[in-house]
Amino acid sequence: MFESIQGVQGNPQVYLNGRYVALSEACVSVLDRGFIFGDGIYEVVPLYHQKPFRMQEHLDRLERSLAKLDMASPVSRQAWPALIDELLAKQPPMPTAMVYIQITRGVAKRDHAFPNPPVKPTLFMMAAPMALPSSKAREQGVTAISIDDMRWLHCDIKSISLLGNVLAKQAAVNAGVDEVIQFRDGIMTEGAACNVWMVEQGRVIGAPRDNLVLEGIRYGLFQELCDSCSIEFSLESVSRDRLAQADELMVSSATREVLPVVELDGKPIAKGLPGPIYVKLRQAYDDRIAQLSL
Repeated sequence: MFESIQGVQGNPQVYLNGRYVALSEACVSVLDRGFIFGDGIYEVVPLYHQKPFRMQEHLDRLERSLAKLDMASPVSRQAWPALIDELLAKQPPMPTAMVYIQITRGVAKRDHAFPNPPVKPTLFMMAAPMALPSSKAREQGVTAISIDDMRWLHCDIKSISLLGNVLAKQAAVNAGVDEVIQFRDGIMTEGAACNVWMVEQGRVIGAPRDNLVLEGIRYGLFQELCDSCSIEFSLESVSRDRLAQADELMVSSATREVLPVVELDGKPIAKGLPGPIYVKLRQAYDDRIAQLSL
């Protein structure tokens, strides 16, 4: 019998390997390499007013992740938008939603090496309502702790192997805070499932694009928003001590959009309130979303 899943209403239609089936009927082989090895990638595309937000940037990252795993896409670049529209048409209307895309290497005999010849990839997609950040989080901010980054060295791949991120998020839950900010060899990387931004002397600073950080779609968006607000934007290595002295801290992701961090390791950031740079970027972000309704 189908058991309800938290955050999923009813028994929606999902896409699995070319077919639309009820979520309760969607099954993959236990020999799927995604199940056995975590051998696959994923994307989460937010939608406002039933329109994808930053769709091309999400497809760019999906293709980068596939290329780094030497996997071919089961869908052409041009076909993705229509496929997403078709999936959404089978759902009840949702003012804000997210489309989850997962591609694994497929079903093969259990062997660490890639199947040779390659097997057909497994493609799964589902749409679900997206809960927006609460008014309290937007207006009062969130809290975080700092932890050592214990994950692997290919964080730039949006891999379904997320145990390191799961453990990081649980560390936040166990500490009674909203998020973690991770450091590798004393240098800031990212949160459990978000990018981290600091404000220093009016500049917005994020971690460099490299293999230690998953480049969020908001990397490019933040730079565009900073340009529109005449705010200097930079990607630099940031130490623990430097971050602790930040004028403002923010986190960003597809589902959290952009939120201010007002407390780190039990100590307030600046005055412990959202800062003026966040307020400007938040408004600019909301303006971008509003453009989708036009």
